[in-house]
Amino acid sequence: MEMNVTPTLIDVALRMREELKGLTFSVPVTHVYQPLDYAWEPHVEYLTRYGSGKKRILFLGMNPGPYGMAQTGVPFGEIPAVRDWMKISGKVGQPDSPHPKRPISGFECTRSEVSGRRLWGLFSSRFPNAIDFFRDHFVANYCPLIWMSQTGANITPDKLTVAERDAVDRICLEHLRCIVEILEPEHLIGVGAYARERLEKIDSPSRHAVSQILHPSPASPAANRDWAGTAVKQMIQSSAWAQ
Repeated sequence: MEMNVTPTLIDVALRMREELKGLTFSVPVTHVYQPLDYAWEPHVEYLTRYGSGKKRILFLGMNPGPYGMAQTGVPFGEIPAVRDWMKISGKVGQPDSPHPKRPISGFECTRSEVSGRRLWGLFSSRFPNAIDFFRDHFVANYCPLIWMSQTGANITPDKLTVAERDAVDRICLEHLRCIVEILEPEHLIGVGAYARERLEKIDSPSRHAVSQILHPSPASPAANRDWAGTAVKQMIQSSAWAQ
Protein backbone atom coordinates (compact mmCIF):
# COMPACT_ATOMS: atom_id res chain seq x y z
CA MET A 1 0.00 0.00 0.00
CA GLU A 2 1.52 3.32 -1.10
CA MET A 3 1.55 6.21 1.34
CA ASN A 4 0.24 9.57 0.12
CA VAL A 5 3.15 11.87 0.95
CA THR A 6 2.53 15.58 0.52
CA PRO A 7 5.40 17.17 -1.44
CA THR A 8 7.43 19.88 0.26
CA LEU A 9 8.68 23.14 -1.20
CA ILE A 10 12.09 21.50 -1.47
CA ASP A 11 10.65 18.58 -3.45
CA VAL A 12 8.92 20.81 -5.98
CA ALA A 13 11.90 23.18 -6.28
CA LEU A 14 14.17 20.23 -7.02
CA ARG A 15 11.78 18.94 -9.66
CA MET A 16 11.60 22.36 -11.31
CA ARG A 17 15.40 22.65 -11.24
CA GLU A 18 15.87 19.30 -12.97
CA GLU A 19 13.20 19.98 -15.62
CA LEU A 20 14.67 23.39 -16.46
CA LYS A 21 18.07 21.78 -17.02
CA GLY A 22 16.72 20.16 -20.15
CA LEU A 23 15.93 23.47 -21.87
CA THR A 24 18.13 25.21 -24.40
CA PHE A 25 17.99 28.82 -25.57
CA SER A 26 18.98 30.53 -28.79
CA VAL A 27 20.64 33.87 -29.59
CA PRO A 28 20.49 36.51 -28.17
CA VAL A 29 20.81 34.28 -25.09
CA THR A 30 24.41 33.14 -24.66
CA HIS A 31 24.60 32.54 -20.89
CA VAL A 32 22.05 31.10 -18.47
CA TYR A 33 22.45 31.18 -14.69
CA GLN A 34 20.47 28.76 -12.52
CA PRO A 35 20.89 29.67 -8.82
CA LEU A 36 19.02 26.52 -7.80
CA ASP A 37 22.10 24.67 -9.01
CA TYR A 38 25.05 26.63 -7.66
CA ALA A 39 23.25 28.31 -4.69
CA TRP A 40 21.10 25.33 -3.76
CA GLU A 41 22.39 25.18 -0.17
CA PRO A 42 21.15 28.63 0.96
CA HIS A 43 17.98 28.17 -1.10
CA VAL A 44 17.18 24.98 0.81
CA GLU A 45 17.91 26.76 4.08
CA TYR A 46 15.42 29.49 3.07
CA LEU A 47 12.73 26.92 2.26
CA THR A 48 13.43 24.87 5.37
CA ARG A 49 13.59 27.76 7.80
CA TYR A 50 10.73 29.85 6.47
CA GLY A 51 8.60 27.74 4.11
CA SER A 52 6.93 25.39 6.56
CA GLY A 53 3.26 25.57 7.44
CA LYS A 54 0.41 27.41 5.75
CA LYS A 55 0.80 31.07 4.78
CA ARG A 56 -1.83 33.76 4.53
CA ILE A 57 0.05 35.81 1.91
CA LEU A 58 2.26 34.70 -0.98
CA PHE A 59 4.35 37.31 -2.79
CA LEU A 60 5.63 36.37 -6.24
CA GLY A 61 8.54 37.97 -8.09
CA MET A 62 9.67 37.34 -11.67
CA ASN A 63 13.22 35.95 -11.81
CA PRO A 64 16.56 36.52 -10.04
CA GLY A 65 18.39 39.82 -9.99
CA PRO A 66 22.16 39.81 -10.60
CA TYR A 67 23.09 40.95 -7.07
CA GLY A 68 20.25 39.27 -5.20
CA MET A 69 19.03 35.73 -5.79
CA ALA A 70 21.84 35.23 -8.31
CA GLN A 71 24.26 35.56 -5.38
CA THR A 72 22.31 34.12 -2.45
CA GLY A 73 19.73 31.70 -3.86
CA VAL A 74 16.96 33.60 -2.02
CA PRO A 75 14.25 35.54 -3.90
CA PHE A 76 15.03 39.28 -3.99
CA GLY A 77 18.11 38.15 -2.04
CA GLU A 78 19.71 41.42 -0.95
CA ILE A 79 22.70 40.14 1.00
CA PRO A 80 22.33 42.08 4.30
CA ALA A 81 18.65 41.08 4.49
CA VAL A 82 19.41 37.41 3.84
CA ARG A 83 22.49 37.24 6.05
CA ASP A 84 21.53 39.53 8.94
CA TRP A 85 17.70 39.50 9.09
CA MET A 86 16.92 35.98 7.87
CA LYS A 87 20.16 34.58 9.35
CA ILE A 88 20.77 32.51 6.22
CA SER A 89 24.17 31.56 4.86
CA GLY A 90 25.56 28.65 2.90
CA LYS A 91 27.92 27.55 0.19
CA VAL A 92 27.54 29.25 -3.18
CA GLY A 93 29.36 27.76 -6.16
CA GLN A 94 29.63 28.89 -9.76
CA PRO A 95 27.32 28.72 -12.80
CA ASP A 96 28.22 26.19 -15.48
CA SER A 97 29.28 28.97 -17.85
CA PRO A 98 30.05 32.18 -15.93
CA HIS A 99 29.96 35.47 -17.80
CA PRO A 100 33.05 37.61 -17.01
CA LYS A 101 30.86 40.70 -16.57
CA ARG A 102 28.44 38.93 -14.22
CA PRO A 103 30.62 37.28 -11.57
CA ILE A 104 29.14 35.21 -8.77
CA SER A 105 30.81 35.79 -5.42
CA GLY A 106 27.93 34.70 -3.19
CA PHE A 107 27.73 36.34 0.20
CA GLU A 108 31.00 38.13 -0.51
CA CYS A 109 29.29 40.23 -3.20
CA THR A 110 29.53 43.94 -2.36
CA ARG A 111 26.86 45.15 -4.80
CA SER A 112 23.37 45.95 -3.60
CA GLU A 113 20.19 44.49 -5.10
CA VAL A 114 18.01 47.60 -4.96
CA SER A 115 14.72 45.78 -5.53
CA GLY A 116 15.54 43.38 -2.72
CA ARG A 117 16.73 46.16 -0.43
CA ARG A 118 13.40 47.92 -0.86
CA LEU A 119 11.23 44.81 -0.57
CA TRP A 120 12.94 43.19 2.40
CA GLY A 121 13.55 46.63 3.93
CA LEU A 122 9.80 47.22 4.06
CA PHE A 123 9.11 43.79 5.53
CA SER A 124 11.89 44.00 8.12
CA SER A 125 10.76 47.48 9.19
CA ARG A 126 7.30 46.09 9.99
CA PHE A 127 8.60 42.78 11.33
CA PRO A 128 11.99 43.25 13.06
CA ASN A 129 12.09 39.49 13.68
CA ALA A 130 12.04 37.56 10.40
CA ILE A 131 10.17 34.66 12.02
CA ASP A 132 7.22 36.98 12.67
CA PHE A 133 7.04 37.95 8.99
CA PHE A 134 7.33 34.40 7.67
CA ARG A 135 4.69 33.11 10.05
CA ASP A 136 2.02 34.43 7.65
CA HIS A 137 4.00 35.48 4.56
CA PHE A 138 6.25 33.86 1.98
CA VAL A 139 8.16 35.23 -1.00
CA ALA A 140 8.88 33.18 -4.12
CA ASN A 141 10.11 33.83 -7.64
CA TYR A 142 8.23 32.59 -10.69
CA CYS A 143 11.34 31.43 -12.56
CA PRO A 144 14.85 30.81 -11.19
CA LEU A 145 16.69 31.39 -14.48
CA ILE A 146 18.73 34.43 -15.52
CA TRP A 147 19.31 34.96 -19.23
CA MET A 148 22.17 37.07 -20.55
CA SER A 149 23.49 38.15 -23.92
CA GLN A 150 27.09 38.05 -25.12
CA THR A 151 27.63 41.51 -23.60
CA GLY A 152 26.30 40.41 -20.22
CA ALA A 153 23.07 42.37 -20.62
CA ASN A 154 19.99 40.94 -18.94
CA ILE A 155 17.42 39.33 -21.24
CA THR A 156 13.79 39.38 -20.14
CA PRO A 157 11.42 36.47 -20.85
CA ASP A 158 9.61 38.38 -23.60
CA LYS A 159 12.84 38.35 -25.63
CA LEU A 160 12.86 34.53 -25.76
CA THR A 161 11.34 32.74 -28.73
CA VAL A 162 7.71 31.69 -28.34
CA ALA A 163 8.70 28.02 -28.10
CA GLU A 164 11.36 28.76 -25.46
CA ARG A 165 8.99 30.91 -23.43
CA ASP A 166 6.24 28.27 -23.61
CA ALA A 167 8.65 25.59 -22.37
CA VAL A 168 9.71 27.75 -19.41
CA ASP A 169 6.09 28.62 -18.60
CA ARG A 170 5.00 25.00 -18.61
CA ILE A 171 7.55 24.10 -15.94
CA CYS A 172 7.30 27.28 -13.86
CA LEU A 173 3.50 27.45 -13.86
CA GLU A 174 3.33 23.88 -12.60
CA HIS A 175 5.84 24.74 -9.86
CA LEU A 176 3.76 27.79 -8.92
CA ARG A 177 0.60 25.67 -8.74
CA CYS A 178 2.40 23.32 -6.37
CA ILE A 179 3.56 26.18 -4.13
CA VAL A 180 -0.01 27.47 -3.86
CA GLU A 181 -1.32 23.99 -3.08
CA ILE A 182 1.29 23.49 -0.36
CA LEU A 183 1.04 26.92 1.31
CA GLU A 184 -2.72 27.47 0.78
CA PRO A 185 -2.47 31.29 0.88
CA GLU A 186 -5.52 33.54 1.00
CA HIS A 187 -3.78 36.35 -0.90
CA LEU A 188 -1.62 35.91 -4.02
CA ILE A 189 0.31 39.13 -4.61
CA GLY A 190 2.38 39.75 -7.71
CA VAL A 191 5.40 41.98 -7.24
CA GLY A 192 4.77 43.80 -10.50
CA ALA A 193 2.34 43.20 -13.35
CA TYR A 194 4.19 40.23 -14.90
CA ALA A 195 4.05 38.25 -11.65
CA ARG A 196 0.36 39.05 -11.20
CA GLU A 197 -0.32 37.74 -14.72
CA ARG A 198 1.42 34.47 -13.83
CA LEU A 199 -0.69 34.14 -10.69
CA GLU A 200 -3.87 34.70 -12.67
CA LYS A 201 -2.88 31.91 -15.04
CA ILE A 202 -2.77 29.30 -12.29
CA ASP A 203 -5.77 30.24 -10.24
CA SER A 204 -9.21 31.79 -10.29
CA PRO A 205 -9.59 34.95 -8.19
CA SER A 206 -12.70 33.29 -6.72
CA ARG A 207 -10.43 30.88 -4.80
CA HIS A 208 -7.72 33.32 -3.80
CA ALA A 209 -7.52 37.11 -3.78
CA VAL A 210 -5.07 37.99 -6.59
CA SER A 211 -3.55 41.46 -6.57
CA GLN A 212 -0.23 43.23 -7.08
CA ILE A 213 2.13 45.76 -5.60
CA LEU A 214 4.41 48.08 -7.51
CA HIS A 215 7.68 46.41 -8.47
CA PRO A 216 10.53 47.98 -6.47
CA SER A 217 12.95 48.12 -9.40
CA PRO A 218 14.94 51.38 -9.66
CA ALA A 219 14.20 51.25 -13.41
CA SER A 220 10.63 52.28 -12.55
CA PRO A 221 10.21 56.04 -11.95
CA ALA A 222 7.16 55.33 -9.77
CA ALA A 223 9.21 52.98 -7.58
CA ASN A 224 11.74 55.73 -6.96
CA ARG A 225 9.05 57.91 -5.33
CA ASP A 226 8.29 56.36 -1.94
CA TRP A 227 8.00 52.77 -3.11
CA ALA A 228 7.39 51.50 0.43
CA GLY A 229 4.52 53.92 1.02
CA THR A 230 2.90 52.94 -2.26
CA ALA A 231 3.29 49.22 -1.57
CA VAL A 232 1.75 49.54 1.90
CA LYS A 233 -1.26 51.41 0.47
CA GLN A 234 -1.71 48.68 -2.15
CA MET A 235 -1.50 45.97 0.52
CA ILE A 236 -4.18 47.73 2.57
CA GLN A 237 -6.39 48.26 -0.50
CA SER A 238 -6.23 44.52 -1.27
CA SER A 239 -7.12 43.74 2.39
CA ALA A 240 -3.91 41.72 2.74
CA TRP A 241 -2.72 44.07 5.49
CA ALA A 242 -4.80 45.98 8.02
CA GLN A 243 -4.76 49.77 8.16
